[in-house]
Amino acid sequence: MRKALRWLLALTVLIGTLSTAGAATAAQPEATTGTASTTGTDILDRLLAIPGMSLVQEKPYTGYRFFVLNYTQPVDHRHPSKGTFQQRITVLHKDTARPTVFYTGGYNVSTTPSRREPTQIVDGNQVSMEYRFFTPSRPEPADWSKLDIWQAASDQHRIFKALKRIYDKKWISTGGSKGGMTATYYERFYPRDMDGVVAYVAPNDVVNDEDSAYDRFFATVGTKECRDRLNAVQREALVRREPLEKVYEAYAAENGFTFTTVGSLDKAYEAVVLDYVWGFWQYSLLADCDSIPADAVNATDEEIWTSIDTISGFSFYTDQGLSPYTPYYYQAGTQLGAPTIKFPHIEKRLIRYGYQPPRNFVPRDISMRFQPSAMRDVDAWVRNNADHMLYVYGQNDPWGAERFRLGKGAHDSYVFTAPGLNHGANVAGLVADEKALATARILKWAGVASATVQADPSAARPLARFDAKLDQRDVEREPALRP
Repeated sequence: MRKALRWLLALTVLIGTLSTAGAATAAQPEATTGTASTTGTDILDRLLAIPGMSLVQEKPYTGYRFFVLNYTQPVDHRHPSKGTFQQRITVLHKDTARPTVFYTGGYNVSTTPSRREPTQIVDGNQVSMEYRFFTPSRPEPADWSKLDIWQAASDQHRIFKALKRIYDKKWISTGGSKGGMTATYYERFYPRDMDGVVAYVAPNDVVNDEDSAYDRFFATVGTKECRDRLNAVQREALVRREPLEKVYEAYAAENGFTFTTVGSLDKAYEAVVLDYVWGFWQYSLLADCDSIPADAVNATDEEIWTSIDTISGFSFYTDQGLSPYTPYYYQAGTQLGAPTIKFPHIEKRLIRYGYQPPRNFVPRDISMRFQPSAMRDVDAWVRNNADHMLYVYGQNDPWGAERFRLGKGAHDSYVFTAPGLNHGANVAGLVADEKALATARILKWAGVASATVQADPSAARPLARFDAKLDQRDVEREPALRP
């Protein structure tokens, strides 16, 4: 995904390109346990023997080898001869005798060693992929028509085929939010690659212009007291549009922010304010309601500004804030869909634009056309064909209002909801019996479930000990109204 930028996760036929040759000489990590390959050949040598793979950097982490790599991908998997680009991936290597988790957040990839929840559960390796067209994994020049869910799934398929020769045990794909969507699309197009899928808080906008599920969510989420506080602050920010936009104008000038893409400071201001309630429930808990001004009408301008800025972030709808997310908005406006909600607590005269479409957040020189069949196809496939798929949602997460559901054709697949949790919901936050069942199924799909766990799922536990640095459980924060 300004102050809210602190929420963001930081953000192949060619070998040894000039751009990575220098980095390949980075210092090697200290010797650690469990890092040798079962063939006796150094794991880095095996990785770099893959055509199109090159080293950017190796970073030390006790018990693992961690590599940042570039992999040469076709811009168009249907026509591989028509150009390539360098896609950034990372490999957290433990042992080729262990299962592997394939992770993507659907945005940029982090180059800091980290372990996703399924990786800890199975005590495995982890391959993480940067989503195509998020820099630096962007073709030059960028043909935006090649940014779609099939092309991205084909990126994953090609990476999997290249690495499966080294990591030949079971594979589990995973991702949170847009990453959960990505894991689902990958399974839809390449259902034979993975042995299981763990998708966290994955939205499923089947029909783009029917969003009443979100309105019902906001009418009941949390408590009435909390909803009333949030609604009052949001309304008051629109009542005070004129004085607060003067503050915004000075803030933009001080920081060099511009508004060419969205069109005007006024449009950006309203977009930030309308994200406020959504952003709170996406990233905060009910207990955080105490931080919201209790008497919005009598609050100072500074209190209203600070509350909106802390949750939504006034820097986001500037050109500088939007630019890193052009690939997301392009996909939202061409295939993924985007929510539109009503604001019954705000008079119509106070709202000039409403929830603006993704087209407003993509530079005009990039053409877009929505494909309504894309999400309907995926939804139908999941309902009728889901196999070894697990979905985890948070009870108080707006994105879970439109979620994936299972039909009669699903097999060994589950949809669970973590009570009271937000966009950071995970297996650990499920009620006890669902937590045990989910953990047991992940271990089974990864081929590492003991006989005891197979006989009694309640005995299931993560195989790797929790590491406070490696297993950070912070919410994957993107700007508020972005999955």
